[in-house]
Amino acid sequence: MSEVLTKSMARNIFYGGSLFFIVIFVGLSIHSHRYIVTTSTADAPLTEAVAAGKKVWEHHACINCHTILGEGAYFAPEVGNVMARWGVAEDPEDAFETLKGWMDGQPSGVEGRRQMPNFNLTDEDVRNLSEFLLWTNKIRTQDWPPNEAG
Repeated sequence: MSEVLTKSMARNIFYGGSLFFIVIFVGLSIHSHRYIVTTSTADAPLTEAVAAGKKVWEHHACINCHTILGEGAYFAPEVGNVMARWGVAEDPEDAFETLKGWMDGQPSGVEGRRQMPNFNLTDEDVRNLSEFLLWTNKIRTQDWPPNEAG
């Protein structure tokens, strides 16, 4: 092999490498588009209540303590699958009642435990938040979180 890189050799390496990576990019783009369209939130349609619950989540900065689907702080438990952990994922009314009971009981005052503040949410806010958490529970997450407790 020649120790000198000629102009035509450099051009061929450039064009060949560029073509190779363009083909890889297009292939991965097609793959991710097909994968995302057929998974993710297909079983979790957005509703007005879900959007309103997301606003409650954002307004009270819940992500500053909790994680949701792995994003957020690790001070408090993962809530992306909390409805399944509580066993109320199939019944929106049970989910609302359970979440309302939990929220009304905060802070618990148990010595040595992290305390969640009481945000004094209205029933409508709690219902919307429960709808949002039920929605996140339906998202296909490829086995995330890695364990049930997040």
